[in-house]
Amino acid sequence: MANIVENLIRDAVGKGVKAVADFNRTRLPDEASAYLSAIHEPMRQELTIDELEVIGDIPRELDGRYLRIGPNPAKPDSKGYHWFSGDGMVHGLALKDGKALWYRNRWIRSNAVAAATGLPAAPGPRHIFDTVNTNVVGIAGRTWALVEAGSYPVSLSDTLEDQAYERFGDTLNGSFTAHPHLDPLTGEFHGICYEGPDMTTIRHVVVSAEGKVVRELPVKVEHGPSIHDCAITQRYAVILDLPVTFSLKAMMGGHRFPYRWNPEHKARVGLLPRTGGAEDIVWIDCPPVYIFHVANAYDDDDGNVVLDSCVYETMFAEETGGPNGRSLGLQRWTIAPDAKTIDIRAIDATPQEFPRPDERFFGQPYRYAYTMALPDGDFAISNTKLYKHDLSAGVREVHDFGARRHPGEFVFVPRSADAPEGEGWMVGLVVDMNNETTELVIVDAMKFSDAPVARVKIPHRVPPGFHGNWVARG
Repeated sequence: MANIVENLIRDAVGKGVKAVADFNRTRLPDEASAYLSAIHEPMRQELTIDELEVIGDIPRELDGRYLRIGPNPAKPDSKGYHWFSGDGMVHGLALKDGKALWYRNRWIRSNAVAAATGLPAAPGPRHIFDTVNTNVVGIAGRTWALVEAGSYPVSLSDTLEDQAYERFGDTLNGSFTAHPHLDPLTGEFHGICYEGPDMTTIRHVVVSAEGKVVRELPVKVEHGPSIHDCAITQRYAVILDLPVTFSLKAMMGGHRFPYRWNPEHKARVGLLPRTGGAEDIVWIDCPPVYIFHVANAYDDDDGNVVLDSCVYETMFAEETGGPNGRSLGLQRWTIAPDAKTIDIRAIDATPQEFPRPDERFFGQPYRYAYTMALPDGDFAISNTKLYKHDLSAGVREVHDFGARRHPGEFVFVPRSADAPEGEGWMVGLVVDMNNETTELVIVDAMKFSDAPVARVKIPHRVPPGFHGNWVARG
């Protein structure tokens, strides 16, 4: 009975807060949002394009789909808008036998998208909210659109036409993460998950190679931290408990993304033994910084955990409608579990984001990391370069797409399952603001600075999104 009463009280309080937030949103200034205009202006319709111009030669080994997701409000409203809150839209291109078969874009059909567009809402259970806009991945032979902090995942058919909110075969009890990481040695996916209304608990969730949740371990925290990414090694799941936390003031003020920089929140890294309990976590204090994305992590020969990630001095310290904070570049943290210390060194202090490795080596020692260049200053999709870091040689290569040609996150696709590390292609979308078009660009990762081996022309601008992945044909 106590749980029923608590749930009723929480539901009533939640409805009251939402009502106040909705009212205060109407009082916010109706200022143009940089994340609703120019390169970020939303697409207005869903398209299917079966004839795509290709410049160069698409490698025949690329047999599958490149998928990318991001915010694309179906009914844009600048009041209280934040880039992270927009309705999700998936963009996909299918490649086979050296040809580009199709391009499609489809909204994730939340209840709000259905109301704004007249499209049928996707079936399936809802949880807290149903906007899904952050990542799209292959898990257990199926395609999933993901978000953190509230919604269940959304399963997508190969053509992106059919959608359903699902719980991994009714095995997921709470929200999921936008960044589940595949352990290539076990086939499991690991994530650190949190829920917006619960400021005291996060969860380590493990999805088996068969697509079922086999672990959902609660871990106590304070202040409701926003934990966007995590890492794994062969021994640990790595928790990044950093000073961006839930802000009731921001939420009550009408802002759709209610997380802010919180200097009162102690920054720490947690090393959770992968089959251990919450009481087994080794917590280690770290500098008060923020990390969106991890390149990789692994156990070294001395028993330390090596963590490579893109680091920020602060994040969301100001209300700008998007991420803001000075980038400290790509850093290596060597974490000593016994001494509870962290040694920090800069791999490259140049501003950069969206680090990706050859993910066959995730959670293991590795050599190459690939990142997207940021402009000097705050986070923005406005640079024209990708970086390749050779972590063994300590050198960086640059691929520059040219003036007003802006890449998003690129993903590494190996030439074959047993190819040496780094032998394959970098694949991603580049927005050409010279003519408001987009290209799917394929770069030979071993000839990183050379011209792309292929470019698939998309005759419109695809707004910058968050994460993309290559899903090979099953």
